[in-house]
Amino acid sequence: MAEQTPAPRERDSHIRVRNLTIAFGSYVLMHDVSFDVHRGDIFVIMGGSGCGKSTLLRTMVGLKEPAKGDIYYGDFNFTAATEEQRGAFLRRSCGISYQGGALWSSMTLAENVALPLTEFSGYSAAEIRRQVSLKLALVGLRGFEDYYPSQISGGMQKRAALARAMALDPEILFFDEPSAGLDPISSYRLDRLILELRHSLQATVMIVTHELPSIFAIANNGIMLDAETRTMIAQGDPKVLAATSKDPKVIEFLNRGQERTQRHA
Repeated sequence: MAEQTPAPRERDSHIRVRNLTIAFGSYVLMHDVSFDVHRGDIFVIMGGSGCGKSTLLRTMVGLKEPAKGDIYYGDFNFTAATEEQRGAFLRRSCGISYQGGALWSSMTLAENVALPLTEFSGYSAAEIRRQVSLKLALVGLRGFEDYYPSQISGGMQKRAALARAMALDPEILFFDEPSAGLDPISSYRLDRLILELRHSLQATVMIVTHELPSIFAIANNGIMLDAETRTMIAQGDPKVLAATSKDPKVIEFLNRGQERTQRHA
């Protein structure tokens, strides 16, 4: 059984995952995964390479069907819903930023951010322009509306992807490896931005990452997946798990580099 740190009683579960199994044909990637994400959490899905972090996120947004189990958003059973019901829920309630940013290279930043607003908001052209300017300003890209992705840095592309993810003011944000490929300073700035966005949007944030600085800087809850046992081995605040876990795999993952640091201190 996965070890857990206590969940705050005063906060309700925004997302519930129950007995989830994910498979590719006869190969089971993970089994019997159950956890709760509380409203307002910055929740991290962590673990080593090949454990299924990104696949779990893809399953939670309907891009991969589970072999077994249920995913609830509030009282809405996402797993049992029709494709139409899922699409309506995702458009209304969720924003997603994929690992590579997935910006359209032939569109300007303004056009990228405007795309979900044009497709789903019903706003006038003037209101869409206003919302685009606001969202780009929130991520520090005011004045870059007419730039193409190829004309800006990797860190700026990540921020533009965040702006697009929050275009419709979602209550849940999904980020897949947001710091991947960034230098430490850009990664730190992106972590600060995610904290600010969570506060300004009052959103629940789910992040896939293996980056320890980001995990400890912004996450207050999370799970750890394990490729060997193909399941979840821990849930809780990563800082608490790092200090109190008895599982050697959790200790090794969350304290990697600490021994070397102490030797050279």
